Amino acid sequence: MSKDKQKQAVSPAQEIGLTLDELVKRGARQVIQQAIETELVELLSSCANVTTLHGKLAVVRNGYLPERQVLTGAGPITVKVPKVRDRSGSGIKFNSNIVPPYIRKSPRVSAALPWLYLKGISTGDMGEALHVLLGDDAKGLSANVVSRLKAQWADEHEAWNRRDLSLSRYVYWWADGIHTGLRSEHSDGQCLLVIVGVTPDGRKERVAIGDGYRESKESWKEVLLDLKHRGLQAGPLLAVGDGAMGFWAAIGEVFPHTSHQRCWFHKMGNVLNGKRPADPH
Repeated sequence: MSKDKQKQAVSPAQEIGLTLDELVKRGARQVIQQAIETELVELLSSCANVTTLHGKLAVVRNGYLPERQVLTGAGPITVKVPKVRDRSGSGIKFNSNIVPPYIRKSPRVSAALPWLYLKGISTGDMGEALHVLLGDDAKGLSANVVSRLKAQWADEHEAWNRRDLSLSRYVYWWADGIHTGLRSEHSDGQCLLVIVGVTPDGRKERVAIGDGYRESKESWKEVLLDLKHRGLQAGPLLAVGDGAMGFWAAIGEVFPHTSHQRCWFHKMGNVLNGKRPADPH
């Protein structure tokens, strides 16, 4: 593992107590840094045939510029832009199109991140999402850079979505259907179906992230059956969520021994809005 990745690695114990904004901020930093590194790989690949008189590569990595902050919808995020050394004397430099020197502010990151990372989107959609993520001034993303990023993120998501769960155990689950605020022409009201769990030793984990309809029993059942097919032997002791979801009917079939509890945050919100609380059963 590289020194940079060791610095960025965070143990599960350190994640306990992080707020949602802090988790989003960390994810945004990772996405932006990955994109910058992919741009550099593209430049080095294009210069692979440029050599010195001694046959060595002329354009090589040469550390990083000083860290700087980009203001995003998730708050200020620190980024590191790499440098290259051109030993041929032709003046080749690395300039990131994603985070150029003049970029200091980037709006609307919150809406773009879930769609950007979790969906199997096309190259054109990826470019649009990165444009939303990084603001109107972040232009010039090449098709090759976008394709590399899409392949890298798709592989990471696929590996996570196929991980073995035979040794996983959970005490609590929190389930919800989350609308990202970003719609495609084929979304038809779909949202992210999210389950976050707590293990017996107190670690918080992302259990499942799928897409479907919040009120649909079949959408939630598909998510739960996928967990079971990958080895999850039992549901949690207690599941917590909003009473209006199809999740309750689905978990009653797939993991019938799990107890149900209505989320007090949603319940209090409905009471204050004059709505009658829904029964999760």
